[in-house]
Amino acid sequence: MSMFVFTEEQQLLRKAVREFVEAEIAPHAKRWDEENHCPIELFPELGRLGMIGTFVPECYGGVGMGYIERVICLEELARHSAGLAITIMAHQLCMGGILLFGSEEQKQKYLPDMATGKKVGALSLTEAIGGSNFMGQQSTGMQQDGKWLLNGRKCFITNAHLADVDLWTVVTGKNARGRSVLTAFLMDKDTQGRMPGRAEHKLGMRSSNTGDISCVNVELDESHILEKEGSGAKIALSTIQEVGRAGMSAICLGILRGCLEESLEFSKERMIYGKPLHKLINIQFSLAENRLDYESARLLTYRAAGMKDAGEPCAGEFALAKYAATEGAIRAAKRTIDLMGGYGVINEYPVGRFLRDALTGSTAGGTSDVLKVVIAAESLK
Repeated sequence: MSMFVFTEEQQLLRKAVREFVEAEIAPHAKRWDEENHCPIELFPELGRLGMIGTFVPECYGGVGMGYIERVICLEELARHSAGLAITIMAHQLCMGGILLFGSEEQKQKYLPDMATGKKVGALSLTEAIGGSNFMGQQSTGMQQDGKWLLNGRKCFITNAHLADVDLWTVVTGKNARGRSVLTAFLMDKDTQGRMPGRAEHKLGMRSSNTGDISCVNVELDESHILEKEGSGAKIALSTIQEVGRAGMSAICLGILRGCLEESLEFSKERMIYGKPLHKLINIQFSLAENRLDYESARLLTYRAAGMKDAGEPCAGEFALAKYAATEGAIRAAKRTIDLMGGYGVINEYPVGRFLRDALTGSTAGGTSDVLKVVIAAESLK
């Protein structure tokens, strides 16, 4: 892809993913949302199709593509099921952490099964004191008899009850300034003392699993540390800023496209005063604004993904993309409900789900206010 032109291979990927999603996911998305069901049973098939291990090199079981291709897959999935898309996105957070910072042994152990959808990953960072208060984490890791002893509780963790592999950050000491030093650990599902807690009943993204995870005297040896002791903050921040925000930008882009397509289709089919709804000038304004929100977020998201693939610093660009996509999706969903009138609040149509998913997506990977702080800081540089 040159800056904003997709290659033929990327266009073929989008076509293949779209056909699969429309056949296998779109017909079930409403039911999954209503039943609060995460379709984790699809993971092996999604893995086989290359939609999970998109950016993982072939030598580790992935398909060896890049972030542009990852965004394509997540956008197409989220057009119909943002909940399933965020399930994959959170799984990719854990995979991304291992790929970027894991030892060769850790990569060989975990990535082949994760990239092919045989195992599910989670990234456990957020605590009850607040996700944005990142360095205020209270979970601890202490050395005892040659082992590390982990204790603490994480909340709002996507894939909490589904994960086979869990990436945790804990406080393992203080630096010379008295600030917390974080270390990242990998642990398996059946590790003694690791316990999923309550599953959350959410407003949106209901076809994803979110909940608490506790560690009570979990014993791990040095081989479970990611990179090295004290690298936890760097690992978590780089994973959130580029892997996480890239994923959430793509997911909200899919919601945005859903709003645009639904508003166009409804305005063509709905007759009022003997004419199609889109003949009304105020309806044309809404359609134009939906298109503008989608195209703006699309350009920002794919530009940031292209920078990531080129190895350029892109944390600021992904903050811009995520802010534009999440806020745009909320606006477009509300606008589309207004355009549809009474039909907009009938759950036979997906627009209410789009609004709930967009509102829920705005809290993941940094709220809009946090993103504005990041964007300002990057601008001041």
